[in-house]
Amino acid sequence: MPALRTFAVCRNLNKTINTFIANGNLQEARKLFDQSPNLRNIVSWNSLIAGYFKHNNIRQAEHLFDEMPQRDVISWNTMLSGYRNANNPEKVYRCFLCMRRYGDDRPNELTFAVAISSFLHIDFKHLIPQLHGLVVCLGISLNVFVGSALMRGYVDLEDYKGLARVFDEILDKDVTPWNVLILGYMKFGCTSEAQTAFDMMPRRNFFTWSTLINGYIENKKLNEARYIFDKMSEKDVVSWTAMIRGYVQYGDFMKALELFKLMLNEGTTRPNHFTFSTVLDACAGHSAVLVGNQVHTCILKSGFPLDVVLLTSLVDMYAKCGDIEVAFCIFESIDRRNLVAWNSIIGGYARHGLAERAIQEFERMVKSGIRPDEITFINLVYACGHGGLVEEGERIFNSMVTDYGLKAEMEHYACMVDLYGKAGQLEKAEKLIEGMPFKPDVVVWGALLGACGMHSCIELGEIAANGIYTLENDNPAVYSVLSKIYGDKGVCTDITGLDKLMKKWRATKQKAGSWIE
Repeated sequence: MPALRTFAVCRNLNKTINTFIANGNLQEARKLFDQSPNLRNIVSWNSLIAGYFKHNNIRQAEHLFDEMPQRDVISWNTMLSGYRNANNPEKVYRCFLCMRRYGDDRPNELTFAVAISSFLHIDFKHLIPQLHGLVVCLGISLNVFVGSALMRGYVDLEDYKGLARVFDEILDKDVTPWNVLILGYMKFGCTSEAQTAFDMMPRRNFFTWSTLINGYIENKKLNEARYIFDKMSEKDVVSWTAMIRGYVQYGDFMKALELFKLMLNEGTTRPNHFTFSTVLDACAGHSAVLVGNQVHTCILKSGFPLDVVLLTSLVDMYAKCGDIEVAFCIFESIDRRNLVAWNSIIGGYARHGLAERAIQEFERMVKSGIRPDEITFINLVYACGHGGLVEEGERIFNSMVTDYGLKAEMEHYACMVDLYGKAGQLEKAEKLIEGMPFKPDVVVWGALLGACGMHSCIELGEIAANGIYTLENDNPAVYSVLSKIYGDKGVCTDITGLDKLMKKWRATKQKAGSWIE
């Protein structure tokens, strides 16, 4: 067969295989591949391997790769990309080592870009500087793909100098490395440097603006974030949602709702699932059930499919706004409930003091095959505290470790102290605090002090107050609770001593305070 004709036939084979793969007919692609042993070339092998990865058939991809009579750099890059997309950095690492040890082909820019981006993981990010050194040793061009990946690696390593050095080494920069530079500066808390880089950029995109806005939000500079947001000539849904989420994140729910109303009034950007979910969080935080109802209606009119994210946000909103029955009805309408959805309804019942119903939903969740997490147990212990179910709360608290292998955190201990405190079992609360694997924080001491105020326990109340003072020497709620305890006991002489003690602590009086939210 003449060479040109052979080339044309091979090209048609490759084209047909790629067409089958694109249409999802992987079996037909493999059948054609097997029927044409004399027409296969390295392109058809690479295409079929990429097709197996695309359809999550990693074993077949590996088997085919092992059978290849010869490989090129594209073959290795296909394997590396497939492992990266499968979120398997271990196999990326091993494949990269095999390429260096046994492969005849020299890694190229794509090889390093894929490898570096795969190692942005806690167990592998220490390899980033080594890969950087290898890039330099092999004379690999530091283009925007390799450079940007390296910059992300140094951001994860919290290496400020490494980030800046790689940025300077990229000769032909587009918007991507600039965006990573701003992202890194914001993560390091260098907001002025991030703003300077933003001002120097020759070109920006929507991601640039969102990165700067999110950076200011993460650094608790909402006014600066809003200033940048207002300067945007064109705002996309990501920018609107980021700014709304920023207000929600720091508890300014009213401004979040006002900004959402402005978004609707402008009419140029349509809210998406994340926007509606964030706005529902604002409604829940502000207990704005009427606004929540309007947002619910807006979601229905917009024609958005009610997926588990939106429905869970609705459950959370109605539960926090006081309508637990509507919350439960919406929860029941969720076809595939995930852990977040179950936690929302369990937490809703806990806040409403319906401990038995919270426990019932927990049991239903476990039977459905969903494994609880730390938040689940915070909700359950909290529910038992409000329902006075001490023994049940103890059983649930202990089952965290014995049945599910979860570690009790500070919040769990605070809820248990509150549980014992409400039941008047202050000795158990004290013993629990003494046996904690870490030093109690203000919330734990506050729960104990609140319980002492409820049951007028002077000695333990002073211990709790002192514990709070060592962490926050200007907490005014301590005075109010101790004054109540001394007043209930009729120990007037101690109030004078308390005044002297509070002057020493430099605290001020407060009308009221709450320790457990």
